[in-house]
Amino acid sequence: MTKIRHQNIPASYLVLIKNGKILLLRRFNTGYEDGKYSLVAGHVELGETFIQTIIREAEEEAGIILQAEDLEFVHMMHRNSRTDENNERVDTFFLAKNWGGKIENKEPQKCDELSWFDLEDIPENTIPYIREAIVCIKNKNYYSEFGW
Repeated sequence: MTKIRHQNIPASYLVLIKNGKILLLRRFNTGYEDGKYSLVAGHVELGETFIQTIIREAEEEAGIILQAEDLEFVHMMHRNSRTDENNERVDTFFLAKNWGGKIENKEPQKCDELSWFDLEDIPENTIPYIREAIVCIKNKNYYSEFGW
């Protein structure tokens, strides 16, 4: 008998901090957590690493140019999103020590705001697992579980 294994959905997130402020975007017109703040992020595509994903997504979503050597792994979250039968996720968070490009909203059809917020006072309408990840990152907690 063949054992069926579940599959986690992998994603990468960008943590950009400058002068005590963190870059957040507000989701819009996506059908998922619209009107709430999140980080620049995206799903890992087939054959792509977590780092390659965030480099690609940062440029696509916000015009941010990243180099792999400037990214520092700061957190991994195993998450149960409870949105459908494919609800288990593995989210990796990378802090960019340096970056280039012009930060701008390059996906206005999915995001209606891209702004810097005080790291100690992020918006109340931040997606709960993102809020938890930010707390973990500030506390140098490299692993968490959410939604179980």
